[in-house]
Amino acid sequence: MLIDLSQTVVNGELTYPGLPAPMICDFLSRETSRALYAEGVEFQIGRIDMVANTGTYLDSPFHRYAEGKDLAKLPLESLANLPGVRVKCGAGAVGAEVFAGQELKGKAVLVETGWSRHWGTEAYFGAHPYLTEEAAVFLRDAGAGLVGIDSLNIDDRGDLRRPVHSILLGAEIPIVEHMTNLAALPEGPFRFCAVPPKVRGFGTFPVRAFALA
Repeated sequence: MLIDLSQTVVNGELTYPGLPAPMICDFLSRETSRALYAEGVEFQIGRIDMVANTGTYLDSPFHRYAEGKDLAKLPLESLANLPGVRVKCGAGAVGAEVFAGQELKGKAVLVETGWSRHWGTEAYFGAHPYLTEEAAVFLRDAGAGLVGIDSLNIDDRGDLRRPVHSILLGAEIPIVEHMTNLAALPEGPFRFCAVPPKVRGFGTFPVRAFALA
């Protein structure tokens, strides 16, 4: 069974406050294309103008560190077919204690806060759940392969040090933010994939995140 964990990218819908919404339109419309092909044949070529932090997206080390791996340098093994674990928690700061006692080495650790229920509303940009610095250190030291969250930011936006991004990306642990539908994940084993395009010089890009259960 495939479980979709991604938000839909929609024309004009904001992902993050202060960043522009995507603009989606036709570069070549079906109507215009009819003059270019044989009778009855038509095509559509779409165009999208967006910042990299749109929809459900993955952060590579280059997002935080100039010498870190960009999207093109991330090995597929760090993004696809990872064993996954869902960690359920409440609102507010998510501490290291919620991860204690779990085997996390090499796994995609997906933090379910339920915040994605606010997607598309002003509430989504409010006091969102986030990981603490201690939680990031715990995940790094436990050998997590990837960390995802169904919230606006994995860091407390009030902490301009951005310790969670700094710690995880400094350890080459990719981050996936703005996830959704994590409640649909099974309690048992599943595999996780979140693969962005192979873009040189980019640290972040939308992904179609999903699980196989």
